[in-house]
Amino acid sequence: MQRIALLTSGGDAPGMNAAIRAVVRKAIYHGMEVIGIQRGFAGFIEGDMGPMNLGSVADIIHRGGTVLRTARSQEFTTREGRATAYENVKRFRIEGLVIIGGDGSFNGAKVFYEEYGVPVACIPATIDNDIPGTDWCLGFDTAVNTVVDAINKIRDTATSHERTFIVEVMGRNTGFIALQAGLAGGAESIIIPELPYNIEEVCRKLLRGVKRGKLHSVIVVAEGAGSAMEIAKEIKARTDLDTKVTILGHIQRGGTPTALDRVLGSRFGAMAVELLMDNKKTVTVGYKDGKFTYSDLERTLKEQKEVDLQAFRLAGILSI
Repeated sequence: MQRIALLTSGGDAPGMNAAIRAVVRKAIYHGMEVIGIQRGFAGFIEGDMGPMNLGSVADIIHRGGTVLRTARSQEFTTREGRATAYENVKRFRIEGLVIIGGDGSFNGAKVFYEEYGVPVACIPATIDNDIPGTDWCLGFDTAVNTVVDAINKIRDTATSHERTFIVEVMGRNTGFIALQAGLAGGAESIIIPELPYNIEEVCRKLLRGVKRGKLHSVIVVAEGAGSAMEIAKEIKARTDLDTKVTILGHIQRGGTPTALDRVLGSRFGAMAVELLMDNKKTVTVGYKDGKFTYSDLERTLKEQKEVDLQAFRLAGILSI
C-alpha cells in the first residue's frame, strides 16, 4: 500500500489531532503518502483534500478539535454521493482509508467498502464512548474530566447557597459520561437512560441528606435520560428544596485532551496504519481489557456497548 487518506467525521472529540498526527507520521515512516481530507465525508465528495507531510501535523497533539475539520454529510448517505467520493479515490490514487469518528462514520465506511472495496480502518472517537469493542473512545476521558471539573466548581456555589444542583451532561442515548463523572464527582444521584429511575427515591435521598446536615446536593443527568429542567421541577415540587440546573452542553466536546486521550490517539492512529499495511479490509481499533486490539467493523456495528452496572451500584452506595 503506497497511499492512504484519512478524515475526521461527525462530532469532534479531544484526541482526534493526536490520532491524525500518528496516522501521518506512522505512514510516512513506512514510506507511504498520506492524503488529508477536509470536513469529513463532505470534503471527500467535494474533493477537498491534499497531501500531508510531517510538518502538517506539527504542534497539534495538545490541541482539541480536529485540524482536518469535520462535518455531517447527508449526501454521503446517497449512492450518488458515494459514487462521487469514489471518483476522488481514483483521482488521488487512494488505496486505503482511515476514518476517525463514531458509529455514523463507521456505517458510512462500511457501506463504502461494500460498494467499492476500498480498505478502511476506523478509529473510535466520540465523547459518548458508545462504540463497542473498546473500553475507551477518543475524547471520553477528556469530557469526563471537564464534567468533574464543572461539578467541583458547582459544589462551591451549591454549598454557599445550600442548594441542590441538577447537572445535565451529554452522551446522546447513553449514560457513560454521566456514570463516570457522577462517580468521580461524588454525585448524590446519577440518572442514565439505560436504567429506569424513581423520582421519589431521588427525593428521599435528598431529604435524608438534609436531615443529617448536608449543605448541598449534586445530581448528574444524562441528556438521553430526560430533561434536567423537568427533573428539577419535580424535585422542587416534591421537596421544596432550592433547586438549580446547569446544562454543560458543548463545553464537554472541547479543550486540551488529557494524557490518556493523547496516548490512545497515538496508539490508535499507529495501529490503523499497521492494519492497512497488513491488508486488513474493514477493521476498527480499540483498547479492551488492558490491551490494544482490533475487531471486524461489521461485528462492531452489530454489537451494543453496555454501561458498567457494578460502577452504577457503587455510586449509589457511596452517595448514601
